[in-house]
Amino acid sequence: MRMSPAREHQKAELLKDIVYAANDGIVTTFAIVAGVKGGGLAVAAVVILGFANLFADGFSMAVSNYLGTESEKEFLEAERLKEAKYEKPVRNSVVTFFAFVGAGLLPLIPFVSAWAGPNSFRYSLFFALAFLFTLGALRSVYTKRGWFVHGLEMLFLGGIAAGIAYIVGFAARGLGVS
Repeated sequence: MRMSPAREHQKAELLKDIVYAANDGIVTTFAIVAGVKGGGLAVAAVVILGFANLFADGFSMAVSNYLGTESEKEFLEAERLKEAKYEKPVRNSVVTFFAFVGAGLLPLIPFVSAWAGPNSFRYSLFFALAFLFTLGALRSVYTKRGWFVHGLEMLFLGGIAAGIAYIVGFAARGLGVS
């Protein structure tokens, strides 16, 4: 049984919000972890900056999603495009927040867990890369491309962002900033 076009649109809309927010959550949080590690700062800095970013950026993304979706809805109403499919600003923003925070927690877990010890950064890296690949692969449930291609695409692009953060932290340390 096939879903209605409106229902298909809602599914695609939620998928977009989940993928966008979860990817950004894990990438920005791991970027902080990598930047702090590259800068040679203490584990406490990872935890403080990581959690501060996690909730502030998650809220910021949720609010931005709400405002953007609401603006689009108001524009379509002003243009009298009655046939347009409206997104749901509150639902979209809540999905964005929880996808961001849920994914963003993964790279921080090793730093607040006793079991990781001195290997916290390695575990954090593993969690981030594994989740990026998994999230990318899960996209294939809704698309026509294969899971492996989607997984590698997300892994590669997220890995670049983490690499940039590490290099910037390492360079800042070399400048005597840290």
